[in-house]
Amino acid sequence: MNLPSSMLISLMLCATLLALRPGGELRAEEAGLPAASESGTRERDGARDFDFSIGRWRTEVSRLLRPLSGSSEWATYEGTSIVREAGGASLVELDVAGPAGRIVGLLVRLYNPESRQWSLNYASRGTLSPPMVGEFRDGRGEFFGQESLNGRAIFVRFVISNITPDSWHYEQSFSDDGGRTWEVNWIAVDTFEAEIDEG
Repeated sequence: MNLPSSMLISLMLCATLLALRPGGELRAEEAGLPAASESGTRERDGARDFDFSIGRWRTEVSRLLRPLSGSSEWATYEGTSIVREAGGASLVELDVAGPAGRIVGLLVRLYNPESRQWSLNYASRGTLSPPMVGEFRDGRGEFFGQESLNGRAIFVRFVISNITPDSWHYEQSFSDDGGRTWEVNWIAVDTFEAEIDEG
């Protein structure tokens, strides 16, 4: 998927504006994350946390078709993810297909140096989802947000794990009980294919 530069810049700007609130940044507590320490600082800078993902990846996805409904019907997809760095942001172009159809999306990852957290902003079919906010600790990324599913407010958790130079695993879960229980609805594995030309 090749988007014109003007469209990518517009999407990045929209994602940035949605991640910000009047009067300041989305607070970690509002996204279900622990608050910063009393001193307001964290021990590490995570600005390069997503560098491992730059390149072209073969993507295999399993998606729960009707989450939080009691259904156990899954669909599988295969395709590619192209990840590039763009002005301090990380852009992911997802294009996968399977018997249940095709999923094409753009993920804009934005780093906030003050909170030392990332916001993940996903756009697909003309819709920009609410951001998920989080960080990496001990090689595992956890990001939380809120969405609406069938008119109900739910929590969303996105976890990145099993990171190696050749592959990584990520999954998304929903909770409709305030985060007491989580149902996985998206499981993906990316396997490295090639470097990408940034020129």
